[in-house]
Amino acid sequence: MITNHLRSGFRVALAGAALLVAAPARAATIDLSQATVADIQAAFAAGTLTSEQLVRMSLARIEAYDDKGPNLNAIIVVNPKAIETAKALDAERKAKGPRSPLHGVPIIAKDIFNTTDMPTTAGSVFLAGSIPPKDSFMITKLREAGAVILAKANTSEFASSGRSNGFSSLGGQTRNPHDPKRGPAGSSGGSGAAVAAWYAPIALGTDTGGSIRGPAAANGIAGIKPTRGLLSRAGIVPLALSFDTGGPMAKSVYDCAVALGIMTGIDPDDPVTNKSVGLAHRDYTVFLKPDSLRGARIGVLLDYAGSDEGTKAVFKQSLETLKARGATLVDITLPEHIKNRTWATFVRNADFKANIADYLATLDPKYPKTLDDLIAAAEKFTKPTAVGVPNPARWDNFKREATGIPVTDPMYLATRDHGMAMTAAFLDGLVAAHQLDAFVYPTAGQPAQLIDRDYDAPTPPGGGGTSLANHSGFPDVIVPAGVTKDRLPVTLSFLGPAFSEPRLLGLAYDFEQATKARVLPPTTPALAGEKISL
Repeated sequence: MITNHLRSGFRVALAGAALLVAAPARAATIDLSQATVADIQAAFAAGTLTSEQLVRMSLARIEAYDDKGPNLNAIIVVNPKAIETAKALDAERKAKGPRSPLHGVPIIAKDIFNTTDMPTTAGSVFLAGSIPPKDSFMITKLREAGAVILAKANTSEFASSGRSNGFSSLGGQTRNPHDPKRGPAGSSGGSGAAVAAWYAPIALGTDTGGSIRGPAAANGIAGIKPTRGLLSRAGIVPLALSFDTGGPMAKSVYDCAVALGIMTGIDPDDPVTNKSVGLAHRDYTVFLKPDSLRGARIGVLLDYAGSDEGTKAVFKQSLETLKARGATLVDITLPEHIKNRTWATFVRNADFKANIADYLATLDPKYPKTLDDLIAAAEKFTKPTAVGVPNPARWDNFKREATGIPVTDPMYLATRDHGMAMTAAFLDGLVAAHQLDAFVYPTAGQPAQLIDRDYDAPTPPGGGGTSLANHSGFPDVIVPAGVTKDRLPVTLSFLGPAFSEPRLLGLAYDFEQATKARVLPPTTPALAGEKISL
């Protein structure tokens, strides 16, 4: 086991859960696996649950299923002050009331979000033990809202998958709770597996080409890749700032909407957030209406209709559901120059070379400072140690990324600016021409893949639609849609124009409430005491 967990054998008894703000009607009891953050807040308010109890329950699930049982290996480090923080928030609630709908709620962050009380390593042995100078903007917003940052989740190293999704030199291989022989997808695989296994109601991921959405699909959960500029990237280990964004992952669209609103805001350290002035909301739950699909016009992205029969079947049924809910479907076929990713790879290489150096410059002098330093360190780290194991699939990509040209070069600037503008303008043109509210496609072309597989095998057609949102800067909301015959999750993506999160969340929520398609992983069943009495 490579991970560095700070854990104890917690024994948990838990009671309570319900609803803080508008949400579906509740029964007298609710399972932890089904509880929204609103259910949790209502239980807090009723006195049938405390944050300390909920945190202890989360830690008990991590203990039971991360190193034991299916050995999911989704967590790199647990916050040693999590229980202490929860106790303090319980006391504050009694004295002053809750700060927000996330007061006392445990949240897991992908290990590329800066946290001053836990190392931030990007899953790399080269950053082992690194404590950044301050929290990331998104983490700061969550702490200010009273959330408990419970743990850091494993990530594909430096947020890039290499050949094995969900693998890092420091954290090892994360496994999928629906089938531990399969990966969780990348790069936010630890976050996806952690939410699916109910380690916490919400986790943070990041997305450069599908790294929130792929793991959401593989693990059968909801998620949001926000509009570029809605959430600050400051304090996140960068992969390519032209395309990067953070976002929430959760069991439900409702929980994603709560977290999204908490984390919005203008950040001087990330000027792109200036685009969100007048377009961001502090409460996205008000847009979650069960009749949102009625009268909607939805573009069906036929180029990404699935690359295996199971995914295609679920997508076909999803389209029937959309129509039954009152939506009009419009078939859309994309031209090759919009699907082409060559220009984006050129931009991404240049970005990583420059962006990672800027980030490394903020760390302690003992850590690498440039991409060349990382390459040199990789050449020396050839055998497993007590710290971690080599990750040649990712480290080989360092050399490709080292070919990136300066981000001040006119060729880079022209490629980035015109490539992104072209993609956004084309999609906006389709929206206008067909009077669309959103596009839909299966988030992943195929279900979670086996960890032990042929990574050099050709990728079948019908997948890969996630890059559209990154190349345009547009938002994408993910919702469970069903399962294949092997009980592997399939999700549906709602993609729309910049800052259309309110509309997309409404559409996804309506679909979610109509289908109730999320399935529970068979390898992480309920523990004793997880049925909450209201």
